[in-house]
Amino acid sequence: MRHVISALVVNEPGVLASVAGMFAARGFNIDSLVVGRTEDANLSRMTIVVDADENTLEQVRKQLAKLVPVTKVKDFQNSAYIERDLALITVSIGPEHRGEVIEIVTLFRGRVVDVSKDSVMVELAGTEQKIEAFVELMKPFGIRELARTGVIAMTRGMQHLHEAAAPTTPKERKRSLHAPAAVALPPS
Repeated sequence: MRHVISALVVNEPGVLASVAGMFAARGFNIDSLVVGRTEDANLSRMTIVVDADENTLEQVRKQLAKLVPVTKVKDFQNSAYIERDLALITVSIGPEHRGEVIEIVTLFRGRVVDVSKDSVMVELAGTEQKIEAFVELMKPFGIRELARTGVIAMTRGMQHLHEAAAPTTPKERKRSLHAPAAVALPPS
């Protein structure tokens, strides 16, 4: 089963190597690993995607929490969250099919960021499935180059990482005409 895990880590040299080494030493396969700055200059957020059963996932969470530079670990499995992947894709294409490719880019809410006489470069953000679907549609035109960031994720609404890291009991949802706007957000 696919799991997305977020870890807040101390922003210092060697943290990425120690986390990746922990996974490698225990034989865990990482599908995606992204590290980036946060609102706090002392912390970075690691977003890790693993395909694992429940027992393996529990080992991953415990091992991550034991590492000294890791301050918080969150598995998004039972949370409402948003995830995104970014891709830059250069498609080999002449003027005769450029309109068709640009129409597909528009349908996928992407952007053309560069155009030459025999190619276009597209920027596309979304779920892994969305990017995979777009790549499949571009294959007949010819993909010259592809770069992806990997998955990043954050909890929806008011469930911040530091709040969601502690075990919580599910709250009963109350429906009200005066509910805050965040409750009524559409799914992504």
